[in-house]
Amino acid sequence: MFNSKERQFRAVIATAACLLGIVLYFSLTYGIFTITFREVINTLLRIEPAKEYDLLLFQFRMPRIVIAALVGAGLGLAGVVLQGVSRNGLADPGILGINAGAGLGIVLFLFFVQGNFTALGWLAVLAMPLFGLAGGLGAMLLVWLFSWENGRLNSERFLLTGIAISAGLSAASLYLTLKMNPADFHMVAVWHTGSIWNANWEFITATLPWFVLLVPILVCKASVLDIFQLEISSVRSLGVSVEKEQIILLLASTGLVGACVAVAGNISFVGLIIPHIAKRLVGIQHNRVIPAAIFLGMLLVVTADFAAKNLFAPAEISVGIVISLLGIPYFIYLLYKAKA
Repeated sequence: MFNSKERQFRAVIATAACLLGIVLYFSLTYGIFTITFREVINTLLRIEPAKEYDLLLFQFRMPRIVIAALVGAGLGLAGVVLQGVSRNGLADPGILGINAGAGLGIVLFLFFVQGNFTALGWLAVLAMPLFGLAGGLGAMLLVWLFSWENGRLNSERFLLTGIAISAGLSAASLYLTLKMNPADFHMVAVWHTGSIWNANWEFITATLPWFVLLVPILVCKASVLDIFQLEISSVRSLGVSVEKEQIILLLASTGLVGACVAVAGNISFVGLIIPHIAKRLVGIQHNRVIPAAIFLGMLLVVTADFAAKNLFAPAEISVGIVISLLGIPYFIYLLYKAKA
């Protein structure tokens, strides 16, 4: 028999999965061009598929849903790891400058290939996550160096340094963006706000390997994240190589964030609010928090993307704006709670 914590965990995962299924149903069927669920099934199963439904589902709606789910899962998981490593509940890939660093790396790539992105084809698509990883790692290295104090990571300085570096890297990205031609400027400006309107199967193919490689590593480190909630001296006394484990966790989470930023732009607050919600629902043990954060992150971003597409249809807003409208009040609440 399962204990109460395990039953609660299973109930949370089942509820999140059901809600995700409902959102997926509406995302596939509802929009400017509405189709029935039966027509969706017939198209997916290749039962008398109509060409217009093929185009709608396989070229527009399904890639967008898959990217939204991957981004939600990746940012939610990265937020859990960063908060666990830093022992700071306000840590988030966006606040710590990882998003800005990854964004700067990708903007640099787009700046030097502007006008030739389409001509490069698969090479450009595969290169974007790599540049995002390089930029994110550069930002994380700076945050790490300025936050290291007396042989340990200072969690308060970690957050403040991240905010400062994020502002500086964002300014550098804006400067490069202003130097681009008008067409590329518009594309990058939309991407900067956090948008997955241009999702396609090439982006999914370029992103999936990062998830296949990095997510298992982070899942296997759940027990290490539990230990990191102790004092550093206690962690060392347990025989844990603190610096080695921190580097592994930060590298893996930064790689996930870089892949997410490459395909969806700068979407903030997912990594901030999802870990807190997950811990409230399933407790603080990371073997439960991590799966819950993955499902809840997927649910948040897929739902936000559906709202972004349909709230002001036929006009569309960026999914990053929708999430920010939810995340900013929650961030203020967390600051108030931390102060109290």
